[in-house]
Amino acid sequence: MMPLLERARRRASIVGVLAAATFIIAGGAGLAVSAARAAEGTSPTALVQVINIDNTIDAGTAHRVQRTVEQAKANGAHAIIVVLATNGGVVDDANVIRDALGTSGILTIAFVKERAWSAGALIALACDKIYMAPGSSIGAAEPIPSTAKYISALHSEFASLAESHHRNPDIAAAMTDPNVVIPGLKAKGQILSLSPNAAKKYHFIDGIARNELDALAQAGIRYARLQDDRPTAGERIAQFVADPVVSGLLLTIGFLGLLIEMQTLHLIAGIIGIAALGLFFGAHIVAGFSNSVVLALFALGVLALLFELHVLPGHGISGIVGTLLILSSIVLAFGASFTVGLAATSLSLVAAVALFFLALRWLPESAFMRRLAFAGAQSSIEGYTAAPTLSGLENSAGVADSFLRPAGVATINGSRLQVQTDGEFIPAQTRVRVKRVEGSKIIVTRE
Repeated sequence: MMPLLERARRRASIVGVLAAATFIIAGGAGLAVSAARAAEGTSPTALVQVINIDNTIDAGTAHRVQRTVEQAKANGAHAIIVVLATNGGVVDDANVIRDALGTSGILTIAFVKERAWSAGALIALACDKIYMAPGSSIGAAEPIPSTAKYISALHSEFASLAESHHRNPDIAAAMTDPNVVIPGLKAKGQILSLSPNAAKKYHFIDGIARNELDALAQAGIRYARLQDDRPTAGERIAQFVADPVVSGLLLTIGFLGLLIEMQTLHLIAGIIGIAALGLFFGAHIVAGFSNSVVLALFALGVLALLFELHVLPGHGISGIVGTLLILSSIVLAFGASFTVGLAATSLSLVAAVALFFLALRWLPESAFMRRLAFAGAQSSIEGYTAAPTLSGLENSAGVADSFLRPAGVATINGSRLQVQTDGEFIPAQTRVRVKRVEGSKIIVTRE
């Protein structure tokens, strides 16, 4: 019996030792894996902020990227991956994005999903690592206008960025400057654009990746939690309204409303026009194109115009100043896209003037236009007085409510009417008398 019990005890001891050894080995392996992941920054909870740039790069894009970078910093993101599928855009706005990425203090990775041309190439070069998808391209960054000054500036910008991230500065410069020659890659007079294989061959990128996760894995981040840069509801609306086509439509409505208001002085058209322009400015501010200073210029212009229309009509100075302030603020609201702003403002103004004169020509007898035409007085009972009844105002006395230079506003028989003189200047608060009526025109003289 004793030998059997002894053998059983020995077997139990051996099993216990083997179990303990297995536990120790498994625990050690787990610790080793965890240590390796920590060394690589590949924790399963590592947060990676995604920034998608898949449209024209403009002030709205720059505003969104700045906001997203700040959000990534606040959330403790391990890295930022910029997914590029853009033909380019405004270089000034790309520089804003470059600065936001460069000062973030976070690892930045560019993934060229389709193309990174022009300003898109500048953003890619600003990142710590660059990966390209098969079939994508990077480069084609010749400035517009392609003057020697702009080419030289962009040449230096691209070369400096490439050098700071240990990339070939000559290849970067060749993307902007047709005079740069790289034997076997680029001849003089061409603008360089690289395929993934060519970029990899010349060690200009860090690798070729199938998708974002593959790019992150090659960068040493194999266990990432991606967070997309979802625009807010206000930003989505602002991006739609800030589109040049939609902006042009709003500007046309705004200008047309102001022109009709100058013709009618009924405030309704003016309110519609100002509302359209207000939506235009609000969208551009939210999208990041404009700011409160530009909005203040617009408000001052509106106040000057209303002063001309309703307080002191006829003298012209406040009207001219107000018009210039409004037009200037609209052009400035487009941000760095001065040429686009000037073109959109000019086309919208021409369209509004054309529509205004067409309305006056083709709709003079319609009920709508008769209500818009300033032909008489408005009362709560009788509504608008038709123009033919103005003949009864002859020899009626009244008071000039504004300066008559020679047109203005006067109160006659208790009604506020638009009047004019035969060229005589009459100060405000002067007694006047209706000299004659010519259709819808009331001619007055000093009493």
